[in-house]
Amino acid sequence: MKRKQITPEKIAEITGGTYMGPRSLKNDRIAGVGLDSRDIEADDLFVCVKGSRVDGHDFARQAVELEGALCCLAEREPYPGCPCVIVDNVVSALGKIAEYYRQLFSIPVVGVIGSVGKTTAKELIADVLGRKMNVLKTPANLNNELGVPLTLLSLREEHEAAVIEMGISDFGEMRRLARMVRPDICVMTAIGYCHLEKLGDLQGVLRAKSEVFEFMEPDSIAIMNGDDPTLRDFDPGVHKITFGMGPENDFHAENVESLGFQGVSCDICMGDTCVFTLIPAFGEHIVYGALAAAAVGKTLGVDGEDIIRGIADYRPVGGRANVTDTGYITLIDDCYNANPNSMAASLRSLSSLRSLSAKPQGRRVAILGDMKELGADSAQLHRAVGQLAAQVGIDILVCCGEEAKAIFDGAVSQGHIKARYYRDKDDFYGDISSTIGRGDVVLVKASHSMGFEDIVERLRQLGRR
Repeated sequence: MKRKQITPEKIAEITGGTYMGPRSLKNDRIAGVGLDSRDIEADDLFVCVKGSRVDGHDFARQAVELEGALCCLAEREPYPGCPCVIVDNVVSALGKIAEYYRQLFSIPVVGVIGSVGKTTAKELIADVLGRKMNVLKTPANLNNELGVPLTLLSLREEHEAAVIEMGISDFGEMRRLARMVRPDICVMTAIGYCHLEKLGDLQGVLRAKSEVFEFMEPDSIAIMNGDDPTLRDFDPGVHKITFGMGPENDFHAENVESLGFQGVSCDICMGDTCVFTLIPAFGEHIVYGALAAAAVGKTLGVDGEDIIRGIADYRPVGGRANVTDTGYITLIDDCYNANPNSMAASLRSLSSLRSLSAKPQGRRVAILGDMKELGADSAQLHRAVGQLAAQVGIDILVCCGEEAKAIFDGAVSQGHIKARYYRDKDDFYGDISSTIGRGDVVLVKASHSMGFEDIVERLRQLGRR
């Protein structure tokens, strides 16, 4: 696939940097961009990012001399004679390159933002558009100030649309991302309780995410969750399309039915037309992502039949409600991240499920951990999750982590639930085989920093000799 022309000399011009190296290379075409020297290919630009544990400058020689990188983007000369563009700040410079490069394309760009459901919506939108177009999408959840520019710099002339996920945790971050992405369509999934340590409250979350609209043209489109009370009456300053369960939305769902692990069925209504749809994913909350995808698809000219087929193509991304029958238990790996909104959705979905295993006991087990960055209301929000777990009929609740103690307290305050608290994962491991039994349906969910993928792997091994 062919990429637009960009050279070391142009990179120096865009970033205000200085090219150092052979004059014969400065006008050569950059083939690609990468941060990991192990993934660099011939004629790529190697970006020397200095992290908390690893400094990319230390791997520049490997990238250039062993892997064939054309040039490095660096804050100092990595080694004598290294072909490089020297800049004051590599991350900021990478953003400037991506901003320049994105504007070389006239294809529709869809930005996906929100507090919950971004990656799911992004995947569904790409699946729908992919029925008609060659689509670039954010890989996995690379939605930050490194992932977004790397995705944009992956655009090739063959691409006909792009779906870019944008995640933030503070004011100003969305402004920096949107300056690069400049979406023609912005999908806002929901406003929820996340990153409250910096954003304060729901209105703060909305203000931070709404920075995106500063970089959208007047004829752009905002596609928003009309069921969300924070978004319902919000004016983005561009044409607004709504989606949700309520019939007042431009795109809404009727006859929603959970099919357990087989997925969710519903009628997606687009104007005067309602079409039966099967979404092959766990949890009724997946319907919101499908509605957003339908709205984007319809806006960009995808017909109704291809919208439904695109939704049926969806498959969960790692760590997001992946369901596995281990032969001993039914495991729901939803441990990539968590906030109060996503915890509530997952618990409600779990409460309606039954095991896939033979001769199921049918116990519904939730293993929950800390939700990070919730600010002053953290204890209250954790406690509310525990109360909900008891109210919706979870059979066994396991809480791991310092802040998860409030989840445990909230659950036992309601009674009628078997709950256990552990200070950390290691404490729980000693009881894991006595707590989890054959046929159980087990949900694992916590903020990413809790590392609950370790628990998932332990659970996969249960019952094996």
